[in-house]
Amino acid sequence: MAESGPTRSPAAPLTRSPLFRAEQFVWLTARVLEQRLFAYHFLHGAPDAVEAALDAYRDEDGGYGHALEPDLRGPVSQPLHTAHALRVLDAIGRCAGQPVERVCRYLTAVSTPDGALPAVRPGQRGYPTAPFVPVVDDPPSELLATGPVVGLLHRNEVWHAWLFRATDFCWRAVESLEKSHPYEVEAAMAFLDSAPDRPRAEAAADRLGRLVREQRLAALDPDELGAYPVAPGYAPGEHHFPHDFARSPASLARAWFTDGEMARSLDHLAAEQQEDGGWPVRWRQWAAAPTLEARPMVTIEALRTLRAYGRFVG
Repeated sequence: MAESGPTRSPAAPLTRSPLFRAEQFVWLTARVLEQRLFAYHFLHGAPDAVEAALDAYRDEDGGYGHALEPDLRGPVSQPLHTAHALRVLDAIGRCAGQPVERVCRYLTAVSTPDGALPAVRPGQRGYPTAPFVPVVDDPPSELLATGPVVGLLHRNEVWHAWLFRATDFCWRAVESLEKSHPYEVEAAMAFLDSAPDRPRAEAAADRLGRLVREQRLAALDPDELGAYPVAPGYAPGEHHFPHDFARSPASLARAWFTDGEMARSLDHLAAEQQEDGGWPVRWRQWAAAPTLEARPMVTIEALRTLRAYGRFVG
């Protein structure tokens, strides 16, 4: 008998709802990994299928490559790919056991002398890479790369020797932030939302929220985007909104915004769904394939955020 695939809930009619339109977009455009992630999140799909698809991106060194993060092409393992893999494992409840042990060995091997992660290692040189991603011989540690990884490992109660120095790096980086940009703030929140020292995390998040508002890093009124600056190096119109920092009501970043600001942000997110059913890529686009591969990822993230705030059932 053939193995059955993911199925819709009997209570979910086949209508032109935002979720149904997004599903059609995913089946039309997505990689197998994102197809299976969509099925897992919204169609009762199996986590085993997601993990099997993710395994195709794993390298022998325990890291991940093969354009798992679409803006980095080529086969070589990179910290950004590996962080992406951990997000997938976390999303399906599999951020534990042998796969994560392999990842931690890889993280130990590729860390900088201060025990943290660079975004991109020099092995990327020679493969197609987004022009806004620098490839240098001796890349520095970055909160952008380290914060989300450390946060996910703490969130899943993974304990490994690599975490000690990497956690210390994240605390120093977060607590010394003065002039920042939205993606760095998102990385900081990925760490703070799961850091074990909750009083310290809450204090750091409170300070960071004031910084976000003072530097106008979140567009609080989507109808007046011209009033908000775009960070240097970002694409024209690449604004960030309250929902980008607080992906769920449980995030410490939710306290940064009023109910009205969050409601406007979520209204804007819902309205961004395009005619083909997918959500747009807001960052700088440099080649057709990375954009095509990224849009299903962005679409799934948008749907998960809207669902976390009770905007639809699915």
